[in-house]
Amino acid sequence: MPAFYLTFLAVLLSGIGARDQGTIAGLAQAQGRRPAVLFVAIAVGVVTAVLAAWAAHWMLFHLPPPARAIFAAIALAMAGLESLVIVRRRAPREPTNSLGALAVVLLAAQVTDAARFIVFALGVGLAAPIVSGAAGALGAAILAGFAWACPEAVTSPGARWVRRTAGALLLLAATVTAFRQFDIL
Repeated sequence: MPAFYLTFLAVLLSGIGARDQGTIAGLAQAQGRRPAVLFVAIAVGVVTAVLAAWAAHWMLFHLPPPARAIFAAIALAMAGLESLVIVRRRAPREPTNSLGALAVVLLAAQVTDAARFIVFALGVGLAAPIVSGAAGALGAAILAGFAWACPEAVTSPGARWVRRTAGALLLLAATVTAFRQFDIL
């Protein structure tokens, strides 16, 4: 169960103010709170969490145990860098009503976002890809629901600071994990 709780909390923290949340919040502000947008956002979030868990499961069979921690540290560092460097784009001026287009945009944003890197990293590092995937899917659903219900909170400057702080903490966790594996700490 520690893998579930750790992944769930890390996904929630790293997903605040992310690109996918900005897209959902922008659509909620421009078009109103359409339930179909929420459904598509949750479905895509679950699919990308399952993909990250599947990739972690695949890596478990191809990496020896000592390399798993290093690989997890690299994935955590990538999540931290994504949170620090990649900025959320502006809300679309003329958003489309196409749910298919929304699904493609969300899929493209989520495949390489910090939350999925965390699901992947903790799935490999803790050797619990199924549990990490379930926690990531639950976290993605909660983040999508929050962006849909409270779009003003997602687009606020406070969300940007939470995201940057989460990125710095992820980089710190990656550094500590790598140093412990190399017996530096």
